[in-house]
Amino acid sequence: MFDVKSELDLTESHEGLLIGIFDKPEKFTGTLEKLDEQFEGQLRELVRAGDISAKFKNISKVHSFGKIGAKRIWFVGLGKEKDFNFERLSEALGKAFKALKASKLQECGVLLDSYTAGSVNEQEAAHAVSEAFSLATYQFYGYKQKSNEPEKRIENITVYSESADKEEISASLTVGLAFGKSTNSARTLVNIPGNLLTAKDMAEYARELAAKYDFEVEILDKEEIAKLGMGAFLAVNQGSTEPPKMIVLKYQGKEQWQDVIGLVGKGITFDTGGYSIKTKAGIVGMKSDMGGAAAVLGAMEIIGELKPEQNVVAVIPSTDNMISGNAFKPDDVITSMSGKTIEVLNTDAEGRLVLADAVTYAKHHGAEYLVDVATLTGGVITALGLHTTGAMTNHETLYEQVLEASMEAGEPMWQLPLFEKDKERVRNSKVADLNNSPGSEGHAIVAGAFIGEFTEGTPWVHLDIAGTATTSKEHDLGPAGATGVMTRTLALFVERFEPIGK
Repeated sequence: MFDVKSELDLTESHEGLLIGIFDKPEKFTGTLEKLDEQFEGQLRELVRAGDISAKFKNISKVHSFGKIGAKRIWFVGLGKEKDFNFERLSEALGKAFKALKASKLQECGVLLDSYTAGSVNEQEAAHAVSEAFSLATYQFYGYKQKSNEPEKRIENITVYSESADKEEISASLTVGLAFGKSTNSARTLVNIPGNLLTAKDMAEYARELAAKYDFEVEILDKEEIAKLGMGAFLAVNQGSTEPPKMIVLKYQGKEQWQDVIGLVGKGITFDTGGYSIKTKAGIVGMKSDMGGAAAVLGAMEIIGELKPEQNVVAVIPSTDNMISGNAFKPDDVITSMSGKTIEVLNTDAEGRLVLADAVTYAKHHGAEYLVDVATLTGGVITALGLHTTGAMTNHETLYEQVLEASMEAGEPMWQLPLFEKDKERVRNSKVADLNNSPGSEGHAIVAGAFIGEFTEGTPWVHLDIAGTATTSKEHDLGPAGATGVMTRTLALFVERFEPIGK
């Protein structure tokens, strides 16, 4: 896929050559200057005339007319150097790779030094190139009848780097590709319809991941879940003909099983809302209610590829939430694995129920730090819109580490408050220790507060991705549909994690 070379031979053949250009450069330098000489200064003239635009994310295509080996040069507008960063570079490259894909190119060259400025060095630029390529060209083909005509896609990219260390550039390309491909794996899981991705299917996917990366794997079936007293999880599954699965993957990157990070992902493969049934419009798209599980599985794929020196346990409670004569009902009282009893006031507040038992089970496996990810509430969309993940925590130092990872990944989040009065609302029940839905006011907050009741003091961050797990519009780094959000954030968090003194 990627080939690294130290210097561009202007006679070398390429279908396209991808070059970054900053707004209002005083002069061309390096390889770009040599290119301009081959064009007898005409590239600089095209910039002055505005035919080649350096404005952010503008893509300009110039035919080489045989002056160099490449048939065409694609100039990628990077905007002003003072505004340049990794996230903006990724977006610009994503748009460029979409343009190359639309033109049905099968190979291209990338001039890496043209994408460096400020804090972005060649290693970071290489990461951005491979990650953006993978993300931007992703496509979920679905289940339409296939055309017999073979699809043309970019198969090879030659990266030209002035760096003396080609191995470092190759390593950065490998890391970026792992982040991109694993995010795409998460996207695909979310895009698969609920009849084709049941809890059993998700468990099988996890087994395959474990076999590939030598993870320890445990899949609990319904009988084992019942023996362990996971009454909250089982209640949600009661109305289904599909048996539940509690999925556990363990990665040990340290000699001792300590400082264990628990990643917990909501795995509701389809959510009807149960007897608190969703509207006919609201129920469409509920195949995506396992976006948290997909993010955790995607992060575990990155972890398997890069093998950080950390210990991680991933826990995914997977079931659908259906309606039948056996389904759980409002007013039911159920008992969680922790022993806490729960009054069910809303069967559509099922995600927090399955996460309650999953958080307890992650602690059972030694998790000393917890991050749960879930398409949990419509309330977070009301609060933060469709571009920002909602976050809550009981430990600010841990939250800061997750926040830094999200900023680096370009997956923004915003912290919601968690006060004692929020906790009191979920503890307000005349018949049980907790209730699962104290009202619509601050819905996202009380949902997170409910999960927090099961952490029992373990440092914890909650991520509500209900608004960010999918998008209705195509964007620079992907198509409409699943985004794979938090896959990269979780992986970066694990990779950069510093144990917190207790």
